[in-house]
Amino acid sequence: MLILGIETAVEHVSVALADHRGILATSSLASDRRHAESLVPMIQFVCAQAGINTAELDAIAVDTGPGLFTGMRVGIATAQAMAWALDIPIIPVCSLDVVAQRVTRCDDMIAVALDARRGEVYWALYRPTSDTSPIVQPLTEPVVTTPDDLVALLHERAQMVVCVGSGIERYKEMIESVSSAQCAGPAYAQPRAQELLAIATQRAIREEWVSASEIEAMYLRVPDAEINWATRQSAQDH
Repeated sequence: MLILGIETAVEHVSVALADHRGILATSSLASDRRHAESLVPMIQFVCAQAGINTAELDAIAVDTGPGLFTGMRVGIATAQAMAWALDIPIIPVCSLDVVAQRVTRCDDMIAVALDARRGEVYWALYRPTSDTSPIVQPLTEPVVTTPDDLVALLHERAQMVVCVGSGIERYKEMIESVSSAQCAGPAYAQPRAQELLAIATQRAIREEWVSASEIEAMYLRVPDAEINWATRQSAQDH
């Protein structure tokens, strides 16, 4: 299958194409939230690099979050529009899964945390890849909490753990207070379209996809805009 991967859940936007041979073309950009302006030209670029037409695509994989609300919406809306136009399915992938997939050749548990701002992180725990399973397996459901909750759980489990993600980097001192924790470093802090496609390719084999009308974002909490509006309203009422 020829699959287009769209990654817009964080500040860094990336796009990639893959088939049974592996990654065919990639494009990435630290967009500073210019997701809408960047995404379509990047899709056009990777298609040109691979020498394919979008009409040849068999599926589209997209990061559905958790992450930046605006970025997630841009990626999902673009995937929907293309899937409707081409009559092909969408493969939704969690952003935390994508970051976890970046940690290869690892024998320890993996903790992924993305910066959710407002003093919180999106996080989950994973079982590493193996010879029989090339895709990381989640041990917990994605949640949004303060970093203290993640640190407390890691202390409680007392297992060797590789920690990765922008949330780990932001609260690195807290994470490193856990003696069994090892931080992977900033080079592995963001999800990328390449790992998104690694997961999506395996799901495509099992036909684990949805239609354009069925795709949903994983928000975990209400958008910041709604929080800000509610805060202003509360201040005006008082």
